[in-house]
Amino acid sequence: MSDSATFDEMWGHGETPRAPYTAIEGWFSQEDPGRLRRKAREAEALFRLTGITFNVYGDKAAGERLIPFDIVPRVISGREWDRLSRGIEQRVRAINAFLHDIYHRQEILRAGRVPVEAIARNAAFLPEMIGVDPPGGVYTHIVGTDLVRTDEDEFYVLEDNARTPSGVSYMLENRETMLAMFPELFMKTRVRQVSSYPAMLHRSLCASAPGHANGKPVVAVLTPGSFNSAYYEHSFLADKMGVELVEGHDLRVVDGRLAMRTTQGYQPIDVLYRRVDDDWIDPLNFNPDSALGVPGIMDVYRAGGLTLANAPGTGIADDKAIYSYMPEIVEFYTGEKAILKNVPTWRCAEKEALAYVLDNLSELVVKEVHGSGGYGMLIGPAASKKELSAFRDKLKARPGNYIAQPTLSLSTVPIFTRAGLAPRHVDLRPFVLVSPEGVTITPGGLTRVALKKGSLVVNSSQGGGTKDTWVLEE
Repeated sequence: MSDSATFDEMWGHGETPRAPYTAIEGWFSQEDPGRLRRKAREAEALFRLTGITFNVYGDKAAGERLIPFDIVPRVISGREWDRLSRGIEQRVRAINAFLHDIYHRQEILRAGRVPVEAIARNAAFLPEMIGVDPPGGVYTHIVGTDLVRTDEDEFYVLEDNARTPSGVSYMLENRETMLAMFPELFMKTRVRQVSSYPAMLHRSLCASAPGHANGKPVVAVLTPGSFNSAYYEHSFLADKMGVELVEGHDLRVVDGRLAMRTTQGYQPIDVLYRRVDDDWIDPLNFNPDSALGVPGIMDVYRAGGLTLANAPGTGIADDKAIYSYMPEIVEFYTGEKAILKNVPTWRCAEKEALAYVLDNLSELVVKEVHGSGGYGMLIGPAASKKELSAFRDKLKARPGNYIAQPTLSLSTVPIFTRAGLAPRHVDLRPFVLVSPEGVTITPGGLTRVALKKGSLVVNSSQGGGTKDTWVLEE
């Protein structure tokens, strides 16, 4: 049963389960709670055995953690998913067009749809990419679009992850775990599969290879190393794609090509799926202290000798200040109104917006423009007077570093607790693949859930968990 003020995806605003959840609710109501608790423990043991962990930066005592997994799936109808897919594809195509434009003719700036200072003063804009044409014209090969829901037909894009989106390994392992724990559920309900993602990723990367790649392009995954919070995912994806997982010290530039060390010598690479941020990828062109990247890799890339996925400089497209211009960006490049809404956003760099935010801080969510992972943000309604005062000082000192948004009434999905099913707030990160062949969206994605009652913070680094996400066949 739902709290009438919040849209619950199982119950809506009433006492009868919504159509997509009818089979699930009926199954749970007939299950023995003791068996479900045992299954939940088995799922945790399976995650631990598989090694599905992440590291928490800045917490030396934490070590590696399991991301909590909830056994109640989130269910999306085929009709709902089809609409979301159209909106996501429209947005991703607009983002790629925007990136090409701002690194070439900058027509959107000339037209005044995005102010010049929003790009020129933005640390995520990479001057080294001006005039560079990525192989196949693709900048964002992998995108994670974060969505939230507030009502039956109300979805918003919370942010666009266009640099190195993570979490797809958890999407895949969540499904494997549910199939192992509750195979009978999948016999009752027709759910679209997600297991082909690694094969689709490999195909998409190969299709994005430079023109000189003969036969089967050589693909590799670049990781910062085992201490990175997403290292499990890096190794998981390399293994599932059947490609090499490499670190910076495994690579060098040989005869104008990027090559990796093998037992037979150095082998040229055509496509590098890099999970290393721009600043660290090339000490000759960016941070000279980096030991994670490869000296000269940007020169190979600019010469067309390598595909980097995602392209350097894509961070400007998921910058939270640029996010506020996405409705204009979508319309400018597609000629259509955005299918998916933006959350209303105040840019604190603007004097009037800052004044409004300072006056209403206790009612707003404030985020760092370049922040991620739930760090550096303020949720006004949950903040103490001391926290509000401290954040007010931060805003006044560096207003351009922040944006603010209203506190949305995020939808809830039930989780399994010792007391039975209980609603918790969720978001959704669908994963999108882009290549010259087109756009592919895996049905579902990673549902993150705030396990603490009343909490709106779903990030795993802040104590959130995950769920399997079902898109129904219809």
